[in-house]
Amino acid sequence: MRKIEEPAVGVLDVGSFSARLVVVPVSGSPREPLLNHQTRLRLDRELDGQGRLSDRGIAAVTAAVAAGMSTAYHHGVNGVYPLATSSIRDAANAAQIVAHVAGETGVELQFLSGRREAELTYVGARRWYGAAAGPLLVLDIGGGTLELAAGCGETATFARSLPLGARSMTRDWLPSERVSKKQIKALRTHALEVVTTTLGATDVEDPRLVGCSKVLQQLARLSGARPGKCRELRLEDLRAWIPRLAALPPSKRAELPGISRSRAHQALAGAIVAEALLTVAGGKVSICPWSTRDGLLLTLQDKAKAAAARSAAA
Repeated sequence: MRKIEEPAVGVLDVGSFSARLVVVPVSGSPREPLLNHQTRLRLDRELDGQGRLSDRGIAAVTAAVAAGMSTAYHHGVNGVYPLATSSIRDAANAAQIVAHVAGETGVELQFLSGRREAELTYVGARRWYGAAAGPLLVLDIGGGTLELAAGCGETATFARSLPLGARSMTRDWLPSERVSKKQIKALRTHALEVVTTTLGATDVEDPRLVGCSKVLQQLARLSGARPGKCRELRLEDLRAWIPRLAALPPSKRAELPGISRSRAHQALAGAIVAEALLTVAGGKVSICPWSTRDGLLLTLQDKAKAAAARSAAA
């Protein structure tokens, strides 16, 4: 197995659908990883009615962390940040999960607050578009939460995390495969109220809307964007698809362009939250391939460069 000789940083991102290890050179770009390893997960299937992750789910997380860290070690990479996202952070037995993983692997999973995740997502979007893009409002619809961040410079001046994730909204508002117009109306009203109140506190005028999540990427693909191309999602297209998604069970949604089988059950709730965001913030959102993990990688790179500069100056 080839050893990575140059200075590098990495993140093991443990989410609901996968545990993904990404290692990048300290002096390079997250666009060109030195190492990329992924273990499939389906933690959304392992949460009980009380929000506890099952023993089988904990075992799956433990195995995924062991596989990711083992891959990093075998390539000579030791500085990997083990990030657990909201699917674990918000579980009722989160402390038990962390303790079990640490006991079995020696790795202590780390949590970021929702606000910090929003700030890091902004870092990723800002570095992707650059200073010339002007003010940004960054949207990240995750499974458990919605992260929002805005600013005009390198760091966000506004950052919020809201309980409007696609998975949690499906569980709380659209729990059955067949949904009614009443249920959809209720979620639309709720999402619009929360988003309107929250975005009213932003201090950034006329920002460019940027979407940094799989939910928004898949909705853009559904609405006609070509895969792998720079794209955007428009409000009118999204509104046209909401009743179509509502009319289909998850198994049929998975046959639509862009909608993955693992995320098909939460596609409708994700579309409704996205509709609320575009209604309040603007009629279209540009899709950015970088998100929280990339913002964290960039931050780790910055810290490593600063440490190297201090060492050289000493």
